[in-house]
Amino acid sequence: MKVAIHQPQYLPWLGYLAKWSAADVFVFLDTVQYEKNGWQNRNRIKTRDGAAWLTVPVRAPLGTPIHAVAIETREPWRRRHARAIAHAYAGAPGFARFRPALDALYARPWEALSPLAIASAGWLAEAFGITTPTRLASDLGVTDTDPTGRLVALCRALGADTYLAGHDGLLYMDLAQFARAGITVLCQAYTAQAYPQQHGAFLPNLSALDLLLNAGADGLAVLRAGDHWERPEAGDDRVS
Repeated sequence: MKVAIHQPQYLPWLGYLAKWSAADVFVFLDTVQYEKNGWQNRNRIKTRDGAAWLTVPVRAPLGTPIHAVAIETREPWRRRHARAIAHAYAGAPGFARFRPALDALYARPWEALSPLAIASAGWLAEAFGITTPTRLASDLGVTDTDPTGRLVALCRALGADTYLAGHDGLLYMDLAQFARAGITVLCQAYTAQAYPQQHGAFLPNLSALDLLLNAGADGLAVLRAGDHWERPEAGDDRVS
């Protein structure tokens, strides 16, 4: 049983969905603190002028968990995002096919960030043909607040024997805790693969929306081609 765990992200990038696709269960880690200027409420698309941010305005005092972050509903961000996507991708091969779903996403009166981020990521996953089931960390009854302990407890709650970690996870994870729990850790090493884009030279690491609208559901092969998993070295100095 392979489990991947990640914070909800708005219109996430390819590596996020590749990790989702590689897992048997994907957990939205909605119980940790919201990260200002991170990826939870924003991502990038490609326009005629290069990469451009789509940012969801939020109200999040310091220390707010992701599941409690409110969206600033007084700002017309839904209209701006829908218009920016239409302007950037009107000529893309997949835009006409996926526009109704995009319109439906932005027609909903979102009030909280986590449901929006999860819905946007879930729509992308479904459009690419990713069928891995998902769970919310907040539904699993895990109370451990230690960064590694929380991940180990979530894996145990789901009966996992393998944890699929992001590359940056090695910066803070105590791998010995996983070893004591009998859980193998595999770390993602993702390399974006070039694919046909509009508006000039290829730009990597955009929202997966860019691949979907340019390549359609066939983009799953491109998405997975950049994925690679490695076991951390036994002598890694981050193992305590």
